[in-house]
Amino acid sequence: MKITKICCIGAGYVGGPTMAVIAQKCPHIQVTVVDLNAERIAAWNDEDLNNIPIYEPGLDAIVGEARGRNLFFSTEVEKAIDEAQIIFISVNTPTKTYGKGKGMAADLKYIELCARQIAKIAKDDKIVVEKSTLPVRTAEAIKSILDNTGNGVQFQILSNPEFLAEGTAVQDLLNPDRILIGGDTTAEGQEAIQTLVDVYANWVPVDKILTTNVWSSELSKLTANAFLAQRISSINAMSELCEKTGADVNEVARAIGMDSRIGPKFLKASVGFGGSCFQKDILNLVYIAKSYGLNEVADYWEQVIIMNDHQKRRFSSNIVQTLYNTVSDKKITFLGWAFKKDTNDTRESAAIYVADDLINENAKIAVYDPKVSRKKILADLDYLESRKAENNANAILSFEDPYEACKEAHAIAVLTEWDEFAQYDWQRIYDSMQKPAFVFDGRNVLEGAVLEKIGFIYQGIGS
Repeated sequence: MKITKICCIGAGYVGGPTMAVIAQKCPHIQVTVVDLNAERIAAWNDEDLNNIPIYEPGLDAIVGEARGRNLFFSTEVEKAIDEAQIIFISVNTPTKTYGKGKGMAADLKYIELCARQIAKIAKDDKIVVEKSTLPVRTAEAIKSILDNTGNGVQFQILSNPEFLAEGTAVQDLLNPDRILIGGDTTAEGQEAIQTLVDVYANWVPVDKILTTNVWSSELSKLTANAFLAQRISSINAMSELCEKTGADVNEVARAIGMDSRIGPKFLKASVGFGGSCFQKDILNLVYIAKSYGLNEVADYWEQVIIMNDHQKRRFSSNIVQTLYNTVSDKKITFLGWAFKKDTNDTRESAAIYVADDLINENAKIAVYDPKVSRKKILADLDYLESRKAENNANAILSFEDPYEACKEAHAIAVLTEWDEFAQYDWQRIYDSMQKPAFVFDGRNVLEGAVLEKIGFIYQGIGS
C-alpha cells in the first residue's frame, strides 16, 4: 500500500508531536491530526507558535515548518478517517474512576469510541495503529469491533507504543532508541507492519525498528515504564535511609551508577515521580496481573506506587514538622508545578499532592512555574476533589515573577527541576523572606552549601 495520507485521532502530548515529526520527515505524506476539542485544535493552528498547546523544546519550529504544507490540525474527524490509509489512535486512556477495576484498570471507553467511529466511516481497507498506552490484548478488542461491522472493509491492527520522555520528546522522535511495531503473524499482518516500517524508515535506521507480535508490543510499553518507575522508587527508598544514617544519596547513586550493570540513569532522588504514564501504567500492570491470579506479581509492582506516594507525603510532612509543627497562614512558595522540567504537563505532578497536604494544614501556597498557568494549577487541585474549588482559589497564589512569589515567604519548596532556579539571585530572595528562611529542595538542584552560607536553612532529599 502506497501511503499518501495519515490521520491521527487525538491532538495531545503524543499525537501532536509525533505527527509533527512524521510530517516534517515525510513531506510526501499528508498528515492530519483531528480532535473534537475545538479549543485545542485552534491552539495548534495559532499563528503565534508560542501558543501551541504543548511546550516541548524544538516543537514550535517543526510545527512551523510543516503546518499548512502537509501537516493539518482539524476538528473534521470523519473526513480525515475516510481519506487516510493509516489511522493512529492517540486518545487518553486514564485510570478508571468507576466500576470494576476502579483505581487500577485503564478506562478504554475513548479507544472503543474511536474504533466504532472508524468502523462506521471506513469505506476501504485501513491500517489502524494503537499509539495510546494500552493494556495487553486491547488490539484484540479493537479488531473484534472493526471486523464485525459487516461492510466488508479489511482492517489491520498494529501496536506502535511511544517511548517519549516529556521535555525531550522532539529529540526522542528524531533520534529514537527504537521504534516498536507489533502486528499479526498473518501475511496481511506482516504486510501492514512493513507499511508502517517504511514510513519510519524515512528517518529512522531500519536496525532500530523492531517488529513483534501485538501482545509483546503492548506489554513492552507497560514494562518499560514499570522498570523506569521502579528505579526512581528504589533510589527514593534509599534516600530516606540516607537521611537517617548520615549517608548522602547523591554519593550513593553515583557509586552504584558507575557499575555498568546498573548504569546512572533514573537514579536521581526526588520528591517522587509524576507524569501521565508511570503511575497509570503500573496500576494497569497490577490490575492485569491480578486478573490472571498473579497476586505476588501484582504486589511486587504495586509497591513501586506505594513508595512513590510515601515519598510525596514524607516531603510535605517534613515541611510542617520543620516549620515548628504548623504552617497555618504561613506562605510557602513552590518553585515549579510541572511534573518535570521542559514541559507544561502537570499530570500526577508531585507539586499537586504536596500542595494538597499543605492546604489541608491551612498553608498559603504561592506558585511560580515558567510554563504552567494559574488556570491549570487550580484545575489540578480541583481534580483531587478534596475541598471546594473556591477554597483552592483562596489558598493558591500564582506569580509571573519568581522574586515576587518568594517575597515574605516562610519557606520555599522546589518541586520541578527547571534549570533557571539554580541561576537566581538567592541573596535577594533571602533578604525578602521571613526569618528563619527555609528551603526544601525536592529535586536536589540547588547548592545547599551556598544557600546555607547566605543564611538559609536548607534541606535536600537524601542527605
